[in-house]
This record gives sequence, structure tokens and C-alpha cells, in this order.
Amino acid sequence: MKALITGITGQDGSYLAELLLQKSCDVYGMIRRASTENFERIHHLRDQIHLVQADLLDQLSIVRIIDEIHPDEVYNLAAQSFVPTSWNQPVLTGEFTAIGVTKMLEAIRQIDTNIKFYQASSSEMFGKVKEIPQNENTPFYPRSPYGVAKVYGHYITVNYRESYDIFAVSGILFNHESPRRGLEFVTRKITNGAARIKLGLQDKLFLGNLAAKRDWGYAKDYVTAMWLMLQQNEPQDYVVASGETHSVEEFAQLAFRVVGLNYKDYVEVDPKLIRPAEVEHLVGDPSFAKNELDWKPSVSFPELVKIMVEADLKFIASDAHIESR
Repeated sequence: MKALITGITGQDGSYLAELLLQKSCDVYGMIRRASTENFERIHHLRDQIHLVQADLLDQLSIVRIIDEIHPDEVYNLAAQSFVPTSWNQPVLTGEFTAIGVTKMLEAIRQIDTNIKFYQASSSEMFGKVKEIPQNENTPFYPRSPYGVAKVYGHYITVNYRESYDIFAVSGILFNHESPRRGLEFVTRKITNGAARIKLGLQDKLFLGNLAAKRDWGYAKDYVTAMWLMLQQNEPQDYVVASGETHSVEEFAQLAFRVVGLNYKDYVEVDPKLIRPAEVEHLVGDPSFAKNELDWKPSVSFPELVKIMVEADLKFIASDAHIESR
């Protein structure tokens, strides 16, 4: 079994690569030539996977690697995935996160329609939510260029499935975090900030909308759901979520509690960090995935926060050659 992962150097890509290797898959990771290459998350896997160069903006390069590798499964995780950046670079976000999906699907259509395809959809597609909780039938109302681009990627996947009989599925994943989350994301910003403050390396943590609510889960659990989707007899789309909602303020409170501090003494709101159009309340209904995929999250919200804070404490203390007070 051969699998191709776009976005293999990201949080989800690295965990998915580990899972597929455990399933005895031959794993290929698509990377693009960049002035700075960051393989930190997959450094421990470099001798077990194959890295191939292509670019979501270059149709010919995608066709070439699909033709050369001829994978059984393609997991399209690559995107411009940071929501605030999508406001500053809306066109680039559309090219990578929307049109890039079409280029992957078109390559599969040209080379072999038996290749199974997974598209990383997002809870940000629900945006200004029409109902709580959100499920596979909830209407989309995206509130950022990123969310809009993800809606396009979602529906073009449905279109190719229905038009060309391709086994193409979308996983509508709600927020999923881990110690491998980028520092630009609010969850990692909080856990890293709490750890740095505990270690005396930082005085304050500046955040945006503390009232924003999200459905947070553990990334390792969520990549298992991705794999399960491609093992089914029929292609279907699934919401993957914990079914619980927590605010940014709750996340900060728990993170500082892990290091024995009161978040109110260190967290301040910076109006510049508040989005132009906020997504206030995302919470998913994972019932369909639980029933059809026999999937459920294994890590609770408090456990997730603890895992991330402790990992940051260890990493920062090691990097700075200091010990936690």
C-alpha cells in the first residue's frame, strides 16, 4: 500500500505519516522547494519515508508525482492554514487552499480514478453557525478567506466524487492540537506562553478574543479518523470533533493551572489580535463518525492542555538549559 501526503511537514502530516508507517504503508511526502525548509516534525521519520518535490500551484508537478508514485491513497493536508494570514494574503490562500485541491483531484482523474483521495476540510467552513452543534448537514457560512477557500475545496471534492466516481472524501475536522502545533496558533501560543512565564522568560501573554469558543481535540486522534475514512466501502464526508466546546479563556486558565499560576495575573487582551469577522461558537457533532467509523477521541480537553504545556516546559527548559521553578 502506497500513500502520498501533501503537507507532511505539518502537525497532521507528521502524525499521519507515523500512523501509516504503523499500518505498513509505503509513505511519500510531497514538499515544495522553499528558501527555508522545516523538517522538524518529521526529522525522526526521514529514513522511513520518501520525500518528493511538487507544488500545489504547479499542475504539471502534481501530475508527474501522481504518475510516478501511483499511490493507492492521497491525503491532501497542504494549505495556507493560518486564519489570520488569510486576511493578509487572501489570493494566495485561495490558490493553495481552494484551487490546489482541484489540481490534486484533476491529476487523479487523469492518471487513475481508483486512487482514493482525502481532503482536509475545516470547521471554519461553518463560520457564523446556523445551528449548534454542527454536523454533516449544517449549512456553511464561512467568516474568513480561509473558510471560504475550504468551502470551495470541500465542494470540489464532492463534485469530483459524483462526476467521476472517484473515492473522494472530506473530513470536516474541528480544531485539533498537539505539542507539534505551530506557535502562531492560539492554543500553542497559550501553552508556550504559560511555560515561558513559569520559567521566567516572559512576563505577559497577549491574546485576542477570550470569549471565542472552539471544539478542541488531540491531533493524533484525528489523523486516525482520516485513515478510517479511506478504509470504508463507500466514500462519505464526516465531522470529526470532540462534541465539547471551550473558550479561549478556559484554555488559558487550564494552561496556567498546570504550571501553578493564575492566568488573570499574566493574560492581557490585545485588540489588534481580534479578527475582522470573528467565529464565535464552533462545536461539532461527531455522532456519524462514531457510528460509521467506530471512532472516538481518546484524550480529554484537560488532558490535551496538560500534554501541550508539559511538552513546552520540557522543550523550553531543555533549549534554555534551565529547570522549572
